[in-house]
Amino acid sequence: MAQAPRPADYPPPFDDSELIVQPTDPEDERIEVGIAIAGGGPAGLACANRLLDLLTDEPELSEKLGEVPVAVLEKGKVAGAHELSGANLKPAAMRELFPDLEPEDWPFAYQEVTKDAVYLLTKRAALPLKPMPPNFRNHGNYVISVSKLARFLSEQAEEKGAYILTETVADKLLVSDRIVRGVRSGDRGRGRDGEPLGNFEPGSDVVAKMTVLAEGTLGHLTQAAVDYFDLEGSLPVRWEIGVKEVWEVTEPLDRVIHTMGWPLRKRAKWNEFGGSFIYPMGEDKLCLGLVIGLDYTDSTLSCHDLLQELKTHPFVKKLLTGGKRVAWGAKTIPSGGYFAMPRSLAVPGMAIAGDGASMVNIPTLKGVHYAIRAGIYAAEAIVEALRRDSLSLDAYDERVRNSEIGNDLFESRNMRQPFSKGFFVGGAVASAMTITKGLFPGGKWKYEPDTEIEMADGGASARYPDPDNELTFNKLDSVFLSGNATRDDAPNHIQIQSHVPRELAKSWVNLCPAQVYEIPEDQLDNGAPEVDVHVTASNCVQCGAINAKGGRLTMPEGGDGPLYQET
Repeated sequence: MAQAPRPADYPPPFDDSELIVQPTDPEDERIEVGIAIAGGGPAGLACANRLLDLLTDEPELSEKLGEVPVAVLEKGKVAGAHELSGANLKPAAMRELFPDLEPEDWPFAYQEVTKDAVYLLTKRAALPLKPMPPNFRNHGNYVISVSKLARFLSEQAEEKGAYILTETVADKLLVSDRIVRGVRSGDRGRGRDGEPLGNFEPGSDVVAKMTVLAEGTLGHLTQAAVDYFDLEGSLPVRWEIGVKEVWEVTEPLDRVIHTMGWPLRKRAKWNEFGGSFIYPMGEDKLCLGLVIGLDYTDSTLSCHDLLQELKTHPFVKKLLTGGKRVAWGAKTIPSGGYFAMPRSLAVPGMAIAGDGASMVNIPTLKGVHYAIRAGIYAAEAIVEALRRDSLSLDAYDERVRNSEIGNDLFESRNMRQPFSKGFFVGGAVASAMTITKGLFPGGKWKYEPDTEIEMADGGASARYPDPDNELTFNKLDSVFLSGNATRDDAPNHIQIQSHVPRELAKSWVNLCPAQVYEIPEDQLDNGAPEVDVHVTASNCVQCGAINAKGGRLTMPEGGDGPLYQET
């Protein structure tokens, strides 16, 4: 029997150092801005809003920043186009950013959480957990759409004077003398083989006094910057993937629901960590999603298909009866937490904020409010540095680590790791850590990087339900529902080795929720230990999961990818 392959042994044909470049445009052709923010999500747009609020009272500083004081580069068609989360928002950070706006008036919020429930699922039963684990308590939080949140934050920032550059990829990081000088935007209008088409537009150097990387979980430039500036955390970055659907339903849901157990397997050999969420979205909608860790071992495991299976459970199916699926999406979630954060969140001229810096608390399934807070802290540190004519943003790093972000992530620093020992052992150890706020068992629990997990066929796919197009759906129909509009002749932005061991190829095929990877039909059953992998990049919804299993998602042309509305 062939040895189970590790993704790390088949690295993508891509070198992150190629993303670190010096400004190349002639000085009179460069785009000069005050502050360049890469990423139009909660972190980047919170930063833009807070910056412009602070600059209102400092006209001399504002004048120093020039005609474009704040520019936000957003790769989606609109702000929020690529944003997806549960999402269950703790409101304090938003209240700090917009103190005159009550949560009841937030255009991105559906309702306040007043009831919670957690269930352990078996194949047929849903067993309520009482008392409920404290990390799942959400009373006083708000169910929101993070894509709508981004659009709201974008509109507010634009009204204050920010330039929101949508359909604009931050493709390279401009660095000279080990100081970050801005970003270079990506080319537009190239063909499948990289050749310029009739509408070709080259990228531009966007030179800035300060740069904020708020790219989200993909962290295209963040990955390159962490390597270049030697910022790796004490444990490697790791990820989970979530697939989410929005349903119009006939009966309103009156509580936030989380589940654990089925359809994931409990034995340690499978290393299947995760669970589902089901959230109310007003009177006529709900969302449900499944999240799984990407350190699993079964090459046939598929988060999309597991979600379809979850919907066949009597408890879940009853909530959807008579309903209609209206939205779908997928996204990775950084799950390394405290020890995976960069050892510094700032270098001269640059700060890193949000998911790209592993600012997610997996035990509580929370990250959006951390991203907003990080954006606020980055803005405050930037203004302080500008007052001193300094390039140092060390104050930002200190703020984050001494704040709710650092404190919460430190308390939950080891709670994800025990689940590699199986569901029941992991749950018992994690409960002890929750009760003691991480003090017992303490220390630092190491883990294998996702890319070093050996992949083998464990049979998960044998039980996936066939699509019936009423309750369960295939991947391609789901991609259509995401609003994905990537052109078929665009250059391939996904870097993988194209001839790999069969089990690694199978893991890519099943991992991807958008049917991007395919083993040629004549190689499916020919018994060869290695196979080719074909890539249909136009299907990609840029979830980023391939980064965890041996590939590298680079940036497509600006405007490509999904167009999420309510995720």
